[in-house]
Amino acid sequence: MRKVAIYGKGGIGKSTTTQNTVAGLAEMGKKVMVVGCDPKADSTRLLLGGLAQRSVLDTLREEGEDVDLGDLRLSGFAETLCVESGGPEPGVGCAGRGIITSINMLESLGAYDDKYGLDYVFYDVLGDVVCGGFAMPIREGKAQEIYIVCSGEMMAMYAANNICKGIMKFAQSGGVRLGGLICNSRNVDNEKEMIAEFAKLLGTHMIYFVPRDNDVQRAEINRKTVIEWKPGCPQAQEYRNLAQAIDLNDMFVVPTPISQAQLESLLMDFGLLDAA
Repeated sequence: MRKVAIYGKGGIGKSTTTQNTVAGLAEMGKKVMVVGCDPKADSTRLLLGGLAQRSVLDTLREEGEDVDLGDLRLSGFAETLCVESGGPEPGVGCAGRGIITSINMLESLGAYDDKYGLDYVFYDVLGDVVCGGFAMPIREGKAQEIYIVCSGEMMAMYAANNICKGIMKFAQSGGVRLGGLICNSRNVDNEKEMIAEFAKLLGTHMIYFVPRDNDVQRAEINRKTVIEWKPGCPQAQEYRNLAQAIDLNDMFVVPTPISQAQLESLLMDFGLLDAA
């Protein structure tokens, strides 16, 4: 079983990319469980046809700890298994604790047992936060491989570089490795070439470039992944290609984060920043 965590700047399309990738893997016949690690609990919505799944924390608050695995996990598109960690009541507690509580509860209930035949577990993690509970997939070895969703925008690259610092810090204790960058295009000038170079500087590779396409938004409006909504469209094939790239990936590294000066130099080299 491969345990994968998806990180990236807030708003970069991480949850959308995760769910569409999982749909591609499921279509390939892979058995996948998705654990949403965002208090918004929107990491499984497209796989569940828009259903607002009750989170682990909400279930525990309402029913106590005497729960069954079926109370926490639902079956989605192509028999994917879907869990939402959830978060505390607004203004109360730490959202990162929800991830810790959720994963511990899933482990205690045997969600990762061999009898379920899981090929993959995906953790969709909030934004670029790599501290506290949000770092749990990195810090405690819950995830073995990390993929960072980014774009050619400066702050998306800044966040990716920060996440690499977190991976490097916990690589020895947790054994986690970076599997590559997923460029979720924002149609920035020279974006594909720049992210490929950025990945090279980090010591990794751009595992896939996902072009920008309005079919992604159309599928979301219809509360589905692109693969389920319009399986024959070009964007559905892009996500199938991404899923295959992850499935075949054998390049896992401890990244080498770059300095702010190096990042700015890279942006200038590709014409996105004016030299002083």
